[in-house]
Amino acid sequence: MPDARATPSGTSAFAREAEAAPGHFREALGLFVSSLGIGTYLGRDDEATDASYARSVRRALELGVNVVDSAINYRNQRSERAVGKALRDSGVPRERVVVCTKGGFLAFDGARPRDPRAYLEESYVRPGLLRWEEIVDGMHSLAPRFLADQINRSRRNLGVQTIDLYYLHNPETQLGELSRDEFLARLRAAFGELERACDEQRIAAYGIATWNGLRVPDDDEEHLSLHELLQTARDVAGERHRFRAVQLPFNLEMDEAASLPNQRGRTLLEAAREAGVAVFASASVLQGRLTHLSPAQRERLAGLDTDAQRALQFVRSTQGIACALVGMKTLAHVEENCAVARAQPLR
Repeated sequence: MPDARATPSGTSAFAREAEAAPGHFREALGLFVSSLGIGTYLGRDDEATDASYARSVRRALELGVNVVDSAINYRNQRSERAVGKALRDSGVPRERVVVCTKGGFLAFDGARPRDPRAYLEESYVRPGLLRWEEIVDGMHSLAPRFLADQINRSRRNLGVQTIDLYYLHNPETQLGELSRDEFLARLRAAFGELERACDEQRIAAYGIATWNGLRVPDDDEEHLSLHELLQTARDVAGERHRFRAVQLPFNLEMDEAASLPNQRGRTLLEAAREAGVAVFASASVLQGRLTHLSPAQRERLAGLDTDAQRALQFVRSTQGIACALVGMKTLAHVEENCAVARAQPLR
């Protein structure tokens, strides 16, 4: 297992050697990150998709993308393992690549079992990693013992000693069953475990990846306050906490991070910028739905060849977005999307 993580000097070297336009790389997490990142969410649980993702990640690295995003539950751990193979086979030094993953959803191993409850009992409850009452909606937990286990499983899947950025995955899921006070208590315990993982260099930094939590109105049940999240991190570890990033959907249709003042009168992007928190955009082309833009949108985002490229250009050009993540499991999509790296952001 490589004894390394992404470093300022390594990611700076990657940026210097990439054939990319000015502005494609920007500073975040104390590193140089590409304005595009490769996601690994969708696809079948089979060897063909594994191989396709491994090829796509290798090609994205060749084309100037050094942010790779996954989650332990994506394709039942197969996406992380495909990323791990790509990293091993790429020849790119570990310190040049920013490896991100997520935990929180209970992950199966390779395929969905016939009896999911029996699998969870055997894999998590009997070994003492979880109690049933720590599981929300039958699929999600923030229990510290569980998160410690998930981090170690992800490290093995990815073949890395240190995960550069580890997200709690959709923590707002807990608010469907818990009071906000109980949720914050669980979050505080989870942050404590993530801080320990940072101390032990199993992860370098942490944050949250959400779907609804950071982009719904502040009176919504699932709303998450960045101020509250940061205060929780301070309660656990003081001002030296390692809460460094958030991930949420942001695209031409879902622009709440830049338009909705749901963070104590500020937008999420404004609040994150003031707090020094990096923002990674998921669903940048809305799982392919933003590949057919209107004439007005095309004119606004002129200078690129396809609507997918224009949609990515919108996201990466928005002030406050560190990286636009896009799922890419075919080489054709990698070639098309990574061509955006050769265009300057619209800033």
